[in-house]
Amino acid sequence: MRRLLLVPKVGILGLIFLRELILSSLAVARDVLRPGHAYRSAIVGVPLDLRNDAQITVLANMVTLTPGTTSLFISDDHETLYVHVMDTPSPEATIASIKDGFEKKVMETFR
Repeated sequence: MRRLLLVPKVGILGLIFLRELILSSLAVARDVLRPGHAYRSAIVGVPLDLRNDAQITVLANMVTLTPGTTSLFISDDHETLYVHVMDTPSPEATIASIKDGFEKKVMETFR
C-alpha cells in the first residue's frame, strides 16, 4: 500500500522538477545571450535537513540537472550540500530556493 502512495508523490516531484528545468533553462539562455551580462556566480553551502543517503542523492541530482547549478560535494557528516550557482542574487536566496523547493519536495515525497 505504501508503494502505491509513493507513485503520485514521485509524479508530482517529477512535474515540479520539469517546471524548474524549463524555467532555469530559459533564464540561462537569456543570461548567455545577453551581451555584457555580469554574472554573480557563487559556491554556496546548503544545510541539509535530509538524512537518508538516497534522498540526498535525489536532491543533489535534481540540483545538478537544473541548468545553472551543479552539486559539487556533500560534507562528510552529510549536513551540507555544496552547490555552484552560475548567477545568483545572493547566496541566501539560492539556499532558500533549494531548501524551500527541491529539498522540501523530496522530504514530502519520501516521507
